[in-house]
Amino acid sequence: MTTGARRRMGVEERREQLIAVALDLFSHRSPEDVSIDEVAEAAGISRPLVYHYFPGKQQLYEAALRRAAEELTARFVEPHEGPLGARLLRVMERFFDFVEEHGPGFSALMRGGPAIGSARTNAMIDGVRQAAYLQILAHLGIPDPAPRLELVVRSWISLAETTALLWLDGRPIPRAELERQLVHDFAALAAVSAAYDERMAGVVRQILADEPEGGMFAELAGRVRCALPSAHVFV
Repeated sequence: MTTGARRRMGVEERREQLIAVALDLFSHRSPEDVSIDEVAEAAGISRPLVYHYFPGKQQLYEAALRRAAEELTARFVEPHEGPLGARLLRVMERFFDFVEEHGPGFSALMRGGPAIGSARTNAMIDGVRQAAYLQILAHLGIPDPAPRLELVVRSWISLAETTALLWLDGRPIPRAELERQLVHDFAALAAVSAAYDERMAGVVRQILADEPEGGMFAELAGRVRCALPSAHVFV
């Protein structure tokens, strides 16, 4: 009986393998609880060899976070086709796919984990938020937003992030409901801002003009009408 020789990996291929292994481990347990020995065992190599590619756990952690940040950023990319409400729902579905696949890793990315205070880690997190912000502006067709629109979009991104972190702690609300609610939250934030600013009112009018009957934002109006039948001012 013969055994096959283990294939020797090149430098970049081995680095990519270690990053993938670390990200998988960080996705299932808090990074603080994952040791270099576990990474080495999962990769099928020795502990000293891990240190040959990464000086320490901090560097490996940052590389895994960078990969997670790149993947999460890609989840916000959506074709500019169809009504905005439907686009945002697809984005939220992919966002929560990521959250569910990388629970502890997502929490570490957003909260900083053991790298809290690291300028590189903070820059990665800010980069994800900025990419999401620019994607939403692109869907609205407004590259240079007024202050109130910037506030609405950035507030909504923060809300989605915070909601996902809270949801991971016990998942008390069905995921599909939460995804739809967050899309409706965007409309609600925009509508409140429109009450204070004519430019925001114009943005909201355009969003609603592009919504089909029975679309996401029409659904919100129907839900409010059912929940608060006397609150005619909202509908």
